[in-house]
Amino acid sequence: MPLIKVQTSLTAPAKGEIETMLKSLSSMLAKHTGKPESYVMTAFESDIPMTFGGTTEPVCYIEIKSVGSMKPEQTQSMSQDFCQQINQVLGVAKNRIYIEFADAKGAMWGWNGTTFG
Repeated sequence: MPLIKVQTSLTAPAKGEIETMLKSLSSMLAKHTGKPESYVMTAFESDIPMTFGGTTEPVCYIEIKSVGSMKPEQTQSMSQDFCQQINQVLGVAKNRIYIEFADAKGAMWGWNGTTFG
């Protein structure tokens, strides 16, 4: 049920690097949300035309969604950790990364032919 989706204006690094990054993000998200990693989904999209602050310098947009509520201290910690990870792996400056956190109601999140609500 937790999801982290990374979109960037950069060209994708090698497939192995992406897979390593996604596995790391999956583990981190499970720890931050306290949910089993077996329910975590990750996604990565590159080469997306994007601007930030009026420039086309490298940029990243990250969506983090989860069933239930995320507390402010959780989102603060996640912002720090995920910005650091993306900066290290992709080289995007932390001040050019936006993260959107979204809580989902169980009935609004489907899986395996049913919902979590």
